[in-house]
Amino acid sequence: MPTLNWIGKEAVVKHHKEVPYRLLEADPALSCGDADSGNLIVQGDNLHALKALLPRYAGQVKCIYIDPPYNTGNEGWVYNDNVNSPEIRRWLGEVVGKEGETLDRHDRWLCMMYPRLVLLRQFLREDGVIFVSIDDYEIARLRLLMDEVFGTRNFVHEIVWKNKYGPGAMTKGFGNIHEYILCYSKNPLSSIEAHLSSEEAARYKNKDDKFKVRGGYVTQPLMTKSKDPRPNLVYPVYYNGHEIWPDKQWIWEKNRLQEAIKNDEVVFRKNKGKWSVRFKQYLKDSAGNIRKAKPISILTGPFNQEGTWEIEDIFGNRNIFSNPKPSSLIAYLISMIINGDEDKNCIVMDSFAGSGTTAHAVLKQNAEDGGNRRFILVEMDENIAANVTAERVRRVIEG
Repeated sequence: MPTLNWIGKEAVVKHHKEVPYRLLEADPALSCGDADSGNLIVQGDNLHALKALLPRYAGQVKCIYIDPPYNTGNEGWVYNDNVNSPEIRRWLGEVVGKEGETLDRHDRWLCMMYPRLVLLRQFLREDGVIFVSIDDYEIARLRLLMDEVFGTRNFVHEIVWKNKYGPGAMTKGFGNIHEYILCYSKNPLSSIEAHLSSEEAARYKNKDDKFKVRGGYVTQPLMTKSKDPRPNLVYPVYYNGHEIWPDKQWIWEKNRLQEAIKNDEVVFRKNKGKWSVRFKQYLKDSAGNIRKAKPISILTGPFNQEGTWEIEDIFGNRNIFSNPKPSSLIAYLISMIINGDEDKNCIVMDSFAGSGTTAHAVLKQNAEDGGNRRFILVEMDENIAANVTAERVRRVIEG
């Protein structure tokens, strides 16, 4: 397996073990809502905070989402996007030593990320997953770093997120309209599913006598042109006295297709002398549960502007935080069904909390499906933690 080396790596590979455990101090004056909700916002260096939280939450987190610095060199934002902050430089000096003063920004970024990812992995349940947002500046190095920390066999997918309506900023002549979300698991997954979006669900508009229980339906082809011939999928079916053979073969075996025909779940149409045979794919199963979908590798939206509008709606000022993620993006990620287990009472963690979008997404998802998910957020900047992260959560809770 290819390995990633950088200046300072030897100093940070085992640094997470050297970080001392600390006690966290609750501040009732900054708290709101139900004291027994299990939701936490921790202000402090996320490396120290994660080590402090580890004895209580190791192996208990179902989903981690982080939006770390993209390391673009942009230091003029409200939330620093570089690793030149005094706190990081001080930490590098203490851990890496004098060599840390001459590291280039990619080395500094890798030194910062490595021990934090190692600790985050320890929080995951055996079926846990982590999503990491990033862009072109560090995607190549992050992929290798995640391979090293989580293992290549636990790579789940690299999602391309189209995050802008228009052409975006120009990068070497190209309009930059996307970012990435890397997904890794603690152990190899047997399955991962997503809920249908409202746009996808709206496609199920055909109705029959099963509508009350199973909702609307769309039709899908039963004939396939597969180049892998299977004799048991080649047979005739009968409709109104007509014998119908597939062009190549059916997608179902004979007994299953005959049962679907008997239950009025197959649609026959003839056009220009050629038969079309399609099955009804219902929105819901026989118990009334809405069907799931396979996540796709390219997400079109929600767009960055939606995250900015959310901040403006909550605070009346869009300028208090730059480029917040839309809460609907995070809600989509944290609601994925892992290994067939739709856990609505799990813990979601974010150690680069920023404006508190992850907490907002958890609260939104709970309101939508009646879940009791809990969040653990960590934010380094004291001002942002108190006046943006926690204040946003308070306002969302209080409506």
